[in-house]
Amino acid sequence: MIVLDTNAVLYFLLQNDEEKAVCVRDTMEQETCLIPVEVFAEAVYVLDKAYCIDRTQIQRKLLGFLQNENVETTRRGVVEKALRYFGETKLDFVDCLMVGYALVEGHRIFTFDKKLNKILTQTDKSEP
Repeated sequence: MIVLDTNAVLYFLLQNDEEKAVCVRDTMEQETCLIPVEVFAEAVYVLDKAYCIDRTQIQRKLLGFLQNENVETTRRGVVEKALRYFGETKLDFVDCLMVGYALVEGHRIFTFDKKLNKILTQTDKSEP
């Protein structure tokens, strides 16, 4: 198994350097690739802040990326839930991860963040 860093994921998603994108694609075809939660967090941040990509497009791109046969991630359910919340709310991605940890893994979240607390109490009743 090989771990892909954020740059590799971004080259694959953005296709802004054909040679590097092909190299990442070839690696993904030949090996199982692990994408840590931290890489998703950084990728979301870069796609949002540096490339100004719409939140729903980021959601679609990264959820689609997770569908690749040889792509694995730590905490898959948490990441998928966080990406869904990111595309459907105004929360930053790390807060969306907190929601994912609460909903998918049943963790209680301790925070002073009012927006996050509001979402967490709403999720007890319904989810986006």
